Amino acid sequence: MKLGIDSYCYHRYFGEIYPGIQTRPAGRRMTVDDFLKRAKRYGVDGVSLESCFFPSFSPDALKRLRERLDEYGFERVWAWGHPNGLGSGTDRKAEWDLVAHIAYARAVGAGTMRIVGGSRRTRPDSWTRHFRQLRAALRRVVPAAEDAEVTLAIENHMDLTGDEMVEVIESIGSPNLGVTLDTGNNLRLFEDPVEVFRKLAPYTRATHIKDIAAWRGDPKDFSFWPSVPLGDGIVDLRAVVGFLKKAKYRGLLCVEVDFLHPDHGEEDQAVRKSLAYLRKIVGRR
Repeated sequence: MKLGIDSYCYHRYFGEIYPGIQTRPAGRRMTVDDFLKRAKRYGVDGVSLESCFFPSFSPDALKRLRERLDEYGFERVWAWGHPNGLGSGTDRKAEWDLVAHIAYARAVGAGTMRIVGGSRRTRPDSWTRHFRQLRAALRRVVPAAEDAEVTLAIENHMDLTGDEMVEVIESIGSPNLGVTLDTGNNLRLFEDPVEVFRKLAPYTRATHIKDIAAWRGDPKDFSFWPSVPLGDGIVDLRAVVGFLKKAKYRGLLCVEVDFLHPDHGEEDQAVRKSLAYLRKIVGRR
């Protein structure tokens, strides 16, 4: 199986911090090129590129990016929608932006584009209304992906349960719509992660391979469930690898870190440790 890194691992170094629970790295910032050089040094097969950290989508910038990705031989996923994506189906401007990003994905040679349907902030109380809104939005954008031969992979972004994800995907019924399987987010919704892996593996087209631990405070709060290096938390990562193998998944296993547990050092240390663990469980040296 192929290993990758999601650039969101380094979101603090791209200028985004979570207020109240994270601090800015002193005097250090990262560019997309810095990230790619680091990924190459770590010997991965590909990257997921969070477009929210890109300073420009000009044709020249995208051309230079594609050339660097080709030089490094990276498989690539274009990631769109942080933090609220389609607003659970209520944000028409976001739909137009998503369609624009399909062209950007094509420009850099990405056949898969991770998208976000919404978040806990945008999810309505009524599943009937949520489903109707999100399905309508996806029906409006999926044809553009079909025309461009790009697969949209909607993330389980703490806005949908495993069963709800399946219902949404099957309601569209397009080969150009699948899942970005995040291995930690549904535990944060108090679902059994292994059951979510089993349900979503057949639809998975991209991944966020994440481990999390219980920390302190209220389990309903995001900060209660920080990321930790793979293998140090409570997520059964061997189970997800097994389900993905069974489903004949051919994409990247992309390490992702969001809010790193303060006891686990800095993000780069967590990424390196996570890659070592992932190589171990998938049989890669």
